[in-house]
Amino acid sequence: MANQFDYDVIIAGGGPAGSSAAIHLTMAGARVLLVEQKKFPRPKLCGEFISPECAPHFERLGVAEQMLAASPARLTETVFYSRQQRSVSVPSAWFGANGVALGLSRAEMDERLLRRASDAGAVVLEEAQVVNLLFDNDRVAGVTIKHTGKHTGYRAPVTIDATGRARALARRVDQSHHKTKSHRASLVAFKAHLEDARVAPGVCEIYFYRGGYGGLSSIENGLSNLCFIASARAVRECGTDAERVMREVVCQNGRAAYALEHARASTPWLAVSLEGFGRHTVTPTTGLLAIGDAASFIDPFTGSGMLMALESGELAASVIGDRIAAIRRGAGILELETLYRAAYKTRFHSRLRICSLMRRAAFVPGLAQLAIRVFGRSDHLRHRLSRATRGSSPETYRLPGRLNG
Repeated sequence: MANQFDYDVIIAGGGPAGSSAAIHLTMAGARVLLVEQKKFPRPKLCGEFISPECAPHFERLGVAEQMLAASPARLTETVFYSRQQRSVSVPSAWFGANGVALGLSRAEMDERLLRRASDAGAVVLEEAQVVNLLFDNDRVAGVTIKHTGKHTGYRAPVTIDATGRARALARRVDQSHHKTKSHRASLVAFKAHLEDARVAPGVCEIYFYRGGYGGLSSIENGLSNLCFIASARAVRECGTDAERVMREVVCQNGRAAYALEHARASTPWLAVSLEGFGRHTVTPTTGLLAIGDAASFIDPFTGSGMLMALESGELAASVIGDRIAAIRRGAGILELETLYRAAYKTRFHSRLRICSLMRRAAFVPGLAQLAIRVFGRSDHLRHRLSRATRGSSPETYRLPGRLNG
């Protein structure tokens, strides 16, 4: 039975979640194919804020030194600003022993993770697109990939969707089951690297304004990263011009207007429509697991998106690795899915629920200002709420030292 499979696990998507899962699995001896649509390094729409809790993950992944070699900015606090410039600060020290977050472009971070996955033993295909899912008796048993102009099928007992918000594999399942609905995205996200922004040193600044919010922080090479969300209606009123949206919408916030007054984009603007936030189905169909943003898209203002990507990749690797012998025989898939759903809920449900409540304030300036005023009065209350966006205290998943079978 084992000979029917080309790999133990096929992962679609080479971002932090996909690379994390690939590294953990290959270090433990699994045969992994990692398929990435783009050629790395590549720009990515993201807040590019790496919270302190990511440091232990980088150590376990074997990329800690590589990340520091990229000369990321050191971020010691996050300051939230209402439209009237009332502010509240959250120290990075609340989230990790080293007390420092990092500002590093996704081009640099993702490149290092993907190369580490290759060095660890994963077969990495870049500029390769998953064009179809392979099924055996209503169970995903691999993928068809378009690479260098050729279509090739690869079989594996487990396939992982790590394609981010696109949920490219999960959406194929939805389409096959006629579950798709047409939704007009209500939000649009933009991102660019800036020169001459007046962001406070060592600070990630979060700005609230009518219909959205944005974040500005330093990254490598003396640049700043601006990533913001605006209502689709406001974007249309600005002629879908990112620079105009920044000036007319984001700069409704007084602090943003000051910080961005002389700022210039040094990279092309990236933009993407957002359908919403929150949790998706983590096991879209038998044989397919979802990790990272493909499983849950947590609100960017929490600064924990990168952490969830690394955590979910490690979690999936742990659950798969513990049952690899049975999985290689084509057995134990239903048990795997049940255990993964339960582990995912235990790890992430609480923080996603808290963030869904906080989201209501984030998109209403009056509520955001009230929240900033209330939480600004109590370090204890602010600390507890901040920690709630990360779930329980940090823990390390047990990963198998060797995969048998």
